Amino acid sequence: MTAGRRAVLRASVPPLRDFLPALGLGVLASGSAVALLATSAWLIARSAEQPPILFLGFAIVGVRAFALGRAVFRYLERLVAHDAAFRALAGLRVSVFRRLLPVAPDGLRGVRRGDLLTTLVRDVDALQDFPLRVLQPLVTALTVAGLAVVGVWWVDAGAGLALLGGLLVTDALAALLLRLVSRGADERIAPLRAALTDAVLEHVSRWETLRAYGADEAQRARVLELDAQLRRAESRQSLAAGGVAALFTLGAGATLLTTLLVTAPSLTAGAITGPQLVMLVLVPLAVLEVVATLPGALSAWWRVRASAERITAVVPTAAPAELPVVPARPAAPPSGAPVIRLRGVSARWPGEAAPALRDLDLDLAPGDRLVVEGSSGAGKTTLAHVLVRFLDHEGEYTIGGVDARDLDPDAVRRLVVLCEQSPHLFDESIRQNLLFACDTATDDDLLAVLDRVGLGDWCRARGGLNAPVGERGRLVSGGEAQRIALARGLLADAPVLILDEPTANVDPDRAESLLAELLGAAAGADRAVLVISHTPVPDALVTGRHRLRPAR
Repeated sequence: MTAGRRAVLRASVPPLRDFLPALGLGVLASGSAVALLATSAWLIARSAEQPPILFLGFAIVGVRAFALGRAVFRYLERLVAHDAAFRALAGLRVSVFRRLLPVAPDGLRGVRRGDLLTTLVRDVDALQDFPLRVLQPLVTALTVAGLAVVGVWWVDAGAGLALLGGLLVTDALAALLLRLVSRGADERIAPLRAALTDAVLEHVSRWETLRAYGADEAQRARVLELDAQLRRAESRQSLAAGGVAALFTLGAGATLLTTLLVTAPSLTAGAITGPQLVMLVLVPLAVLEVVATLPGALSAWWRVRASAERITAVVPTAAPAELPVVPARPAAPPSGAPVIRLRGVSARWPGEAAPALRDLDLDLAPGDRLVVEGSSGAGKTTLAHVLVRFLDHEGEYTIGGVDARDLDPDAVRRLVVLCEQSPHLFDESIRQNLLFACDTATDDDLLAVLDRVGLGDWCRARGGLNAPVGERGRLVSGGEAQRIALARGLLADAPVLILDEPTANVDPDRAESLLAELLGAAAGADRAVLVISHTPVPDALVTGRHRLRPAR
């Protein structure tokens, strides 16, 4: 087992002080069920002999106590166990998000949305089965079965041997059946569910593009095929569960008959009484019912292990070396409008051997309007991610004379704001999509910044700031989404603004005036603006240009 998977599984187990009472209650509940059957069987057989009622008093009280105890202990066991498991699961969710934050976004570039969604929801939720459906049934069944075998052996050694043999043979056959029929299905369900989620998300979110190119039928067929594979895996799992249930029913009957044959000579010889014979013969039914949870625990273990492996794969235990780390004692960020200075800066994407940016020298002072140009793959986006500390770097990168590595990455992102080419819009109103950049802004401030990017009249025509933008901005055009993101960047009021292809989705007639506005009065005289662009930017709008050459 890998260290990462062990850490994930360990995090899903509640602390011993919370889980131990649940284990004890589970043993008491299952033990009460076995004791109830044994006591009631003895009581009925002994009552048939019509002894004085005083001889039955202890058994009568025992039947009542075990009947009440079975229900009460089972209720308390479920209550305590689930409370402990849910508390551990809440802590695990928090730890997963804490492990995601340092590596997002660049550390998750190879992870598909469906995979990430399934991991954060279904795979994390599936880990609650580890304490509830793996550890607890295992401890309860082995403890109760061991005590039952010892108790039966104390009454009659042959019956104890028959019970032990029945338990071992039935469990071994059940485990073999599960391994042959269900193990592959159990391990495939989580990956298939993730693949299906990803395919459905892709089909729904990109339906227009797929339909335009006639690829929607192929994508729908892929969704249906993944759904069929998942249904087959789940049907195979259900078939195995049904087979195991039937096997334990047969095992209980076979053990009962074996016990009857083994104990009959003892009854004839007078070594045991008739009520004891009835008790010994019927006890295996209750014990095998308790032990029947073990194959289910094995199946749950395979599912839990697969989910833990997926969480380990998607959410790394340690951030890649190419990502920045938070310093133990962050330096105080510079005040005012700082000067950005890069000397010999190189950077690479996580998992890549070759650098995407090599030996870059760059200066950006307050009021500068710098255009960074270059062909695709020259490192323009890499530079932007280095400046906002999404990526770590080699060489010297200072902000106001302070080494960027000595600053908390979040502090850097309060000084340097990036407006990406494909911005994310939340399924909220225009107001909420702007407010998180500056939560103290008034409606007048929001409308003013929308006017600066040419969306003021558009916003008022849609009904104002409460107008929704839809999931991932589906209710607005690409150009409108781009300008909402630009307004968000201006509203943040950071001293350094990076615009990655700011006019890529904007109409050509509007692009030039928008660019002039962004590089002019909209940005402010003291703010430094770095524009990454494939399209030409007029010389009159900029103070300098820098052309990147491919690092390879």
